[in-house]
Amino acid sequence: MDDHAILTTGFDRVVAADVALVGGKAANLGELTRAGLPVPPGFVVTTAAYDAFVAANDLARAVVDAAGEPDADDTAAFERSAARIGGLFAGGDVPAPIADAVRAAYRDLGGPPVAVRSSATAEDLAGASFAGQQDTFLNVRGEDAVLGAVVDCWASLWTARAMAYRRRQGIAPGGVSLAVVVQEMVDAEVSGVMFTADPATGRRDRVVVSAAWGLGESVVGGVVSTDDHVVDKGSGQVVSRHVADKAEMTVYAGTGTRQQPVPPGRRRAPVLGDGALAELVGLARHIEEHYGAPQDIEWVWTAGRASVVQSRPITALPEPSADPPTSWPVPHRGGLYFRASIVEQMPDPLTPLFADLIGGSVVRSLTALMAEVFGSDLRAGDIDFPTINGYAYYFYRNRGMLRMVSGTPTALRALVADSGEAAGALGPVGWRERAHPRYVRTVESWTGEEPAALASERLLRGVEELLDAGTAYYTAVQSVIPLAAASELMFRAFYDRLVRRPGDPAGDTFLLGFDSQPIRAEKSLYDLAAAAGEEPRLAAALTSAPADVLVDGVLRDVAPDGVDKAAWTAWSAGFCAHLDRFGHTVYNLDFADPVPADAPGPLLDTVRFHLGGAGTDPHERQRRTVERREAQTAVVRARLDPARRAVFDRLLRWAQETGPVREDALADMGLAWPPMRRMLRELGRRLVADGVVTAVDDVFWLRHDELRGAIDGSAIDGSAPDGLPAAIDERRMLWRGRKRATAPQMLPRSELAERWLRGVLPAGDQNQTGATIRGVAGGSGAVTAPARVLTGPADFAAMRPGEALVARITTPAWTSLFTMAAAVVTDVGGPLSHSSIVAREYGIPAVLGTGSATARIRTGQQVRVDGDAGTVTLLDDDGRAPADEPGSPRGRRKVVLAAAAAAVGFALVRRRRR
Repeated sequence: MDDHAILTTGFDRVVAADVALVGGKAANLGELTRAGLPVPPGFVVTTAAYDAFVAANDLARAVVDAAGEPDADDTAAFERSAARIGGLFAGGDVPAPIADAVRAAYRDLGGPPVAVRSSATAEDLAGASFAGQQDTFLNVRGEDAVLGAVVDCWASLWTARAMAYRRRQGIAPGGVSLAVVVQEMVDAEVSGVMFTADPATGRRDRVVVSAAWGLGESVVGGVVSTDDHVVDKGSGQVVSRHVADKAEMTVYAGTGTRQQPVPPGRRRAPVLGDGALAELVGLARHIEEHYGAPQDIEWVWTAGRASVVQSRPITALPEPSADPPTSWPVPHRGGLYFRASIVEQMPDPLTPLFADLIGGSVVRSLTALMAEVFGSDLRAGDIDFPTINGYAYYFYRNRGMLRMVSGTPTALRALVADSGEAAGALGPVGWRERAHPRYVRTVESWTGEEPAALASERLLRGVEELLDAGTAYYTAVQSVIPLAAASELMFRAFYDRLVRRPGDPAGDTFLLGFDSQPIRAEKSLYDLAAAAGEEPRLAAALTSAPADVLVDGVLRDVAPDGVDKAAWTAWSAGFCAHLDRFGHTVYNLDFADPVPADAPGPLLDTVRFHLGGAGTDPHERQRRTVERREAQTAVVRARLDPARRAVFDRLLRWAQETGPVREDALADMGLAWPPMRRMLRELGRRLVADGVVTAVDDVFWLRHDELRGAIDGSAIDGSAPDGLPAAIDERRMLWRGRKRATAPQMLPRSELAERWLRGVLPAGDQNQTGATIRGVAGGSGAVTAPARVLTGPADFAAMRPGEALVARITTPAWTSLFTMAAAVVTDVGGPLSHSSIVAREYGIPAVLGTGSATARIRTGQQVRVDGDAGTVTLLDDDGRAPADEPGSPRGRRKVVLAAAAAAVGFALVRRRRR
């Protein structure tokens, strides 16, 4: 076709390659027509006609200038520009050749009622959805009316919403044009849309059909209720059917359309019978096969047959996901399942290989601990670590819990022993002198091995040994946490009741400003940013280059364009040293998740954040914190009598010594994860080479027996087991569905048990309703900010300064985000969790252990986070907040628990000082 000569053309002469001439919508209609699909006839007023109209009226410069004026977020300015441009189009004259061509094409169509729709050259593309950005005119009758609607469509290329959308997509105003589709309207009895993949779950094996009485424009616009159907694409079986109460329908008016009530007898009647639904699904399959990609299809039904009025690619289709689980069946009776301790570091469903390996590892480490410390002779089955819907749970059989309780006195003696065999078995001494050195030795013994040089059997044995070492280490770390908790609770209880006066600072003041692994990592990143800032070209490259380019440059020592090689080598060596020292911190203990050493992009984002002049200097912040701490300590000590001063000094020293150890211990939990991941990915490369799996990381989605079977020779030798790639895809889909669920903290579910144990569980009530979500106060102060809900490191780049960070849990690997966060909210955690400790160091509010924040808060929502009250208020939601926390049953239990912990802590201090 000659773009400059053709002003109108019929659908039957349009092909997909004609987008520049007819726009995306018309190109799709042409493709459907030429494929023999039932498309109502019509024609296209081409972009050549639009360009000729603009040129004849000398509009190009004025339109581009007006469209380029507003800032991206200035809605009012876009509206003013749109009104100015609309006036220019309304005052323009349609050249005679264009008017004659449009009139002739309409006469050739037979002069029926038509729909006049835009078809932009940047519309309905696979990478973006421009649907609805321009205007549509329905039930247009007569040549003059059609010509007027075409001009109005041209003007709608410059509506405020269309210009703002293109600005966000980075499309320059001078680079767009518009064709117009004129299509015969069908007097539809029923109309709707269908998707050849489920847009909610991403499942490609399903067709979703929405239908309503009358014309389809209101269905597309979402202004009427629809019957919704989910159908299995292969079998045609209806998976689900929802029949709505359809109060309104869209019908023809004299010109245009109008809304009218649905007759009472049809409001709750199904719109589609099984036969019509089956025909539509068959049509959807045919269209998808033609395009070779999932489609969003508009259709109408009249006189017993379907017609297609549009098909476009589905944009932003998520990865396939199964339906979330609705029941939580337990594998064994006669015991308690709960999510706490190491499970807090596994917020998501487990991948298959990790689930198979971690269960036995945890049971072995716990059994060994019980024998060594509790003196308990646990029997097989007393303790287990199963998964339920993919989520990890501790299981303690009733008889096993009784044996543990009987061994508690022995365990307490080991926890605080100063000498003898029990000395140093647990607590900070045990961590420092036994658990940590032993863990480091095991990791170092494997770190020196080159995975590519090891036999597959040895690689798997190394993974198993390292995971056992990691779980044994975590078991030892768990003995540090209660001592850290007891020391802080005891100090704060003593200070609040017997020392603090009105106007005195909170007890936290005396516990802040100490170094720990997360704080040292933060200072390291800040220093890297400061070093880069001394080299302007290096700083410019780090600020502007894409993160993946920078990561590749760091790991391969390839300097970005324009950066001095020596300066880059020195800086990247410093960044690699940071990864060597801190890159093992885990976001999630499941080894399928990369650690920062594997995926350092989020750390580079933190460097860039500091390079932009944002954030605070952690060295200076720590200096001020220490100054205030020491000054307040001197003031308090000076006014105390000798007896109280002695207790104050002892309790404070204990809390200050124990607290940072907890963070150091937790931060090193992931020491084994980098070598484990290297070994597993080497196995994955071998499996890909042998055709067992299709991608290296598929290894994480194998079952343990499948991997061992491959290693034993059947698949490694080239005879891949049948069906593994399909099974892996199914497991991933199941995992995504399970991730959408909120795992109960305790099973079997018991409202009474949860009510009384809520104070010691890592999360609060998961069934809260109303505008206020209650959790545990973790960091003082209150702030109102937009929320940013993050599921893991893949989302970190989306975090913006001044947002409230909302996550299931944060580990030391999340610390780099605290620099940007205005507040922190978690589903899991307590006043002595990592989130709380780091939030206090940063001076930002934190509310932890909400149980349901990630499920109830959406990104961008304004929230008020009150770290003193332990509440998060959803400012744009209705609802009444629950009763005040201090007087609630949960609040009273926390006071009792704190007092009990303080009493135990005081006894422990007295014992330590004897």
